[in-house]
Amino acid sequence: MNPQRREEALGLAAMARRRAARALERAERAAAVAERHELLAVSSGGEFHAHVAAVQRRTAACHRSSARLQEAYALRMTEWATGKGIQPQFMTGVAEVCGTDSAALTLVDSAQNQLAVAVSDEHSRAAQDLEYMLGEGPSRDAASERRPIHASGSAIEARWPGYGPAVASLGITSVAAVPLGTRDSCIGALAVFDPRPGLAETACLTEVAAALTRIVLLGPDADPELYGGTNHRESVQQAAGMLSVRLGCRVGDALALIKARAFAEESSPEVIAGRIVQGDLNFG
Repeated sequence: MNPQRREEALGLAAMARRRAARALERAERAAAVAERHELLAVSSGGEFHAHVAAVQRRTAACHRSSARLQEAYALRMTEWATGKGIQPQFMTGVAEVCGTDSAALTLVDSAQNQLAVAVSDEHSRAAQDLEYMLGEGPSRDAASERRPIHASGSAIEARWPGYGPAVASLGITSVAAVPLGTRDSCIGALAVFDPRPGLAETACLTEVAAALTRIVLLGPDADPELYGGTNHRESVQQAAGMLSVRLGCRVGDALALIKARAFAEESSPEVIAGRIVQGDLNFG
């Protein structure tokens, strides 16, 4: 690794550590408030104090989960800067905290259109590409239904006729997803693939999703780009615009053609988009 790149990596690691430290400070403050209200609830029997205490306990848990994610990223980035392993993604640490090797975060708009995706590895990237191309899958259902989704074995194919067989061909036998919910809406979902047994039934995924939503994506130290690991599929959008002009169709229809072609060729939308932009692929 050249010196400039090494310095950049160490800079990102230092930034993550600072964010982790601030998250822990906020967790301690929230826990202190919770403790005061718990004591007041016991002495006065007031439901108000019990409610405030519960809210502050959840807030403290969110900040602690956020700190764990930042610390995991800082550690991996420091190791990479010293020549160990491959360049880490923020989602690699998310997967690790969730007890799996593969995790993906998807951001959607109010119409459930995928705006961006961040993944931990190639396995989760392939699985998330399938959702994007086919328009069905655990992340989409978790975001649209605003509830946890879990399926394994034959239930995956039964629930998602297109996505199920395709994701099974990747060797994935279990999927789970939880919504990234705010007070008034849902901004996306966190999905894990082949999680450890029992993970989907625990509160771990929900806690991590809450930390990602409230702290990492929308909090005071918000970084929706996840240290550069978020893919907004700009090349696909560019190719869809070019294809719509060539074919005289709507951009949405051109995007559907790109997704269909990628699925048919067992490729990624980005690869197909690159061929369109370079003029190597025609649909006419």
